[in-house]
Amino acid sequence: MYSMYSNQKEIILGKTTLCLDIGSGTQDVLLYSPDVELENCPKFVLPSPALQIGRRIEDLRMQGKNIWLHGRNMGGGVTRFIRAHQKAGLKVATQKSSAYTMADDLTRVTGMDIEITDTCPKGFEPVEFTDFNESWWRKFLIAAELPWPDAIAACAQDHGFHPGESNRRGRFKLWQSFLVDGDGRPETLVYKTPPTMLTRLKDLQDDINGGVVADTGAAAVLGALFVDEIEKQSHETGITLVNIGNSHLIAFLLYKGQIHGVYEQHTGCVDEKQLWADLEQFRCGCLGFEQVFENRGHGCLTMELPAEAKGFRPIHVLGPRRGMLKGYDVSFPAPGGDMMLAGCFGLIKGISMQK
Repeated sequence: MYSMYSNQKEIILGKTTLCLDIGSGTQDVLLYSPDVELENCPKFVLPSPALQIGRRIEDLRMQGKNIWLHGRNMGGGVTRFIRAHQKAGLKVATQKSSAYTMADDLTRVTGMDIEITDTCPKGFEPVEFTDFNESWWRKFLIAAELPWPDAIAACAQDHGFHPGESNRRGRFKLWQSFLVDGDGRPETLVYKTPPTMLTRLKDLQDDINGGVVADTGAAAVLGALFVDEIEKQSHETGITLVNIGNSHLIAFLLYKGQIHGVYEQHTGCVDEKQLWADLEQFRCGCLGFEQVFENRGHGCLTMELPAEAKGFRPIHVLGPRRGMLKGYDVSFPAPGGDMMLAGCFGLIKGISMQK
């Protein structure tokens, strides 16, 4: 049996921290306090910012109003609402800063018949893009009679800024750099200063007043390590950690505090049999980048795999779509007692490992 949470002595944040895992369907939230038992810390699973903003766009579409987008580069899940708006015969304009939500190459945005302008055109309704709306969160916490946190930490998936290049290939270059140049230490993926190409995380960090940020995949891995038994096991033998999200899935080979391989795919591009077959090849270092890329995924990269890792046999699966591997030889841990908050617990774990 897994313990419900890691030894609190190992997690010394010293501050009330609002931890957010911002996905395409939900944002999973933990209001962590070192002075409160973990089970009693407030937890929420709420609609993602992309869905919240998308519903506002949908409401304006039903009213027959043109829209002007402004604000930040945020999660791309909102773009389907923009396409529906245009399909209804309504106009869309955008600020340059928010246009990057739709494409790295802004000629693609203008090619979608979307005007880029710094000011709201006459007759258009403004719609703000942001992954973190401080005003909304202040109202939410006041309504819940909860305090404003001392710090905010957040994770979101960021493909990175790669104009003129496939963002799948560009994003995977980040993993390559991490494994080859960064020694594969998972805690280094919780950024005090994110890499310059991670523009979504930079905008998110600005909105949370400079708090730490991470990619959702990395946060999920750290979330698994929040469970004492899994972290201990990872130092005794190699383990495979899999996070199956609503849109993306990612897997890591971990041994003795070092990631030795990364596999990343779109959840909708594989069924359970294909996913299991990929993971079997991945664990032995037999799955190539192009094999995954040609199947519309991001890719796969493994370093030289240590024999002591024993094939990375234990497989731990997280994520809202984890049921894809039900019936296979895997375990389904629940970090902190709540699987949906694995990314939030991963942020806490990553911060504590950096101290």
